[in-house]
Amino acid sequence: MKKELIYSGKAKDLYSSEDENLIVSVYKDQATMLNGARKEAIVGKGALTNQISSLIFQRLAHAGVATHFVKQLSDREQMNQKVDIIPLEVVLRNVSAGSFAKRFGMEEGEPLEQPIIEFYYKSDELDDPFINDDHIRLLKIANQEEISYLKSETYRINELLKDWFSQVGLNLIDFKLEFGKDRDGKIILADEFSPDNCRLWDENGNHLDKDVFRRNLGSLTDVYKMVLEKLKELD
Repeated sequence: MKKELIYSGKAKDLYSSEDENLIVSVYKDQATMLNGARKEAIVGKGALTNQISSLIFQRLAHAGVATHFVKQLSDREQMNQKVDIIPLEVVLRNVSAGSFAKRFGMEEGEPLEQPIIEFYYKSDELDDPFINDDHIRLLKIANQEEISYLKSETYRINELLKDWFSQVGLNLIDFKLEFGKDRDGKIILADEFSPDNCRLWDENGNHLDKDVFRRNLGSLTDVYKMVLEKLKELD
């Protein structure tokens, strides 16, 4: 099914397929932080992130969100539409945590009065700097209409995800999304959605996300398995 390697990232390898409009994403047994400065092999992680992301993308599609997800091929492989990635990380925060808490001198776990969206410019060389709407337009990354769409779609996705996670006793603290343009130029959700790119806390404030790796809090695969099992409880 997969043919030539077209991109090797920190969490996934992307391969061409027999259909020029489809790619095969292979999730890696690897965890990284600090833009790849710390890297560790974790057996079983790729299968868990693939399964979690597949479940989330299927639910989003059923809720009317346009995504690049086509189908799960195997434990670690997923078929996706080929897109031109918009070089932006769209971060939404519901609760103060991580770098946001440090930046503004807030306590971790402090609920925000309203969800906050931040943009970061996807560039390993520049260490993914914070970027605002004016920068985005200046660099010709997106026009104002596209920026507004990215924001409104991220807010909509947030409401759906918060509801689903709350049904299984999890609080969605924050998350990162990436979007791309399909062959018709339509903006659709891409990349993945898993505890690799979001923060999830249980009702006691325990971390069920990549912070377990970042902060040496225990077994990453154990908490990812827990998230997967909880998501399977959803109707």
